[in-house]
Amino acid sequence: MTEFEVPVLSIKNLNKQFGPGCDHCRNPEPMALIKNYCSVCGTVYACRDVSFDVYPGEVLGIVGESGSGKSTLMQCLYFDQETTSGEGYISSYQNGLKNLFEESSQQKRYIRNHLMGKVYQNPLLGLKIDFSSIGNIAEKLIAAGSRNVGMMEARGSELLSKVNIPVHRRKEAPKNFSGGMQQRVQIAKALSNQPPILLLDEVTTGLDLSVQASVLDLIKSLQREMNISIVLVSHDLGVIRMLADRTLVMLEGQVIEQGLTDQILEDPQAPFTQSLVHSLL
Repeated sequence: MTEFEVPVLSIKNLNKQFGPGCDHCRNPEPMALIKNYCSVCGTVYACRDVSFDVYPGEVLGIVGESGSGKSTLMQCLYFDQETTSGEGYISSYQNGLKNLFEESSQQKRYIRNHLMGKVYQNPLLGLKIDFSSIGNIAEKLIAAGSRNVGMMEARGSELLSKVNIPVHRRKEAPKNFSGGMQQRVQIAKALSNQPPILLLDEVTTGLDLSVQASVLDLIKSLQREMNISIVLVSHDLGVIRMLADRTLVMLEGQVIEQGLTDQILEDPQAPFTQSLVHSLL
């Protein structure tokens, strides 16, 4: 097996439920749930047995309607939420042998700071909005153990110029920036430690179409230049078509279809995917 056949990230049977569950909804019969909700105890099964691999330099798209579980999945991957059960492995962490979800909170912090970057739909979650832009990047570098101020300033400047933030604005706070500029600062911050994995959660939602296009072009060029692996969540098939090599389709917490993006867009199999694709035409 070559290194390119070894997944950078491997997720097996990830489950996340909100609520205790009960005898009624633990019943394997499909009729026990209304979509992914138990009407008896009120438990929501946000992710149900989600499994996938991401390979070096690959962009994996995850698409689904609102409430399909895709953002909850991203929160679990970045430890913003605890998983209910499941396994996750990163090839560059403990030789890919340690289940990420069972590690201590200290180790999870290490993984977040060194091996992953995340860009949130809402920049308020990913940035300290009153810090300077370069200060936001320094914060991520400090969390990963950097102490050299000169190095952090140089790295921050390099990244901000890569994401097209003007030099004279790098010491300005993101609260003064437009939505598109805030997302570009988030991308720079997420890439500051050169993580092998970048998580993008609905990064263009709420942006003007021209701004969306420039953010997507930026992501595409950085991904090619750095050969980074990306997990990209979107409800917009146009975004998925532009960026993703392979795509998972989620519905009611489950993966209902997966394959090469072209294949899914040209020959969707599941009725939900067919309606999604036809809505794009």
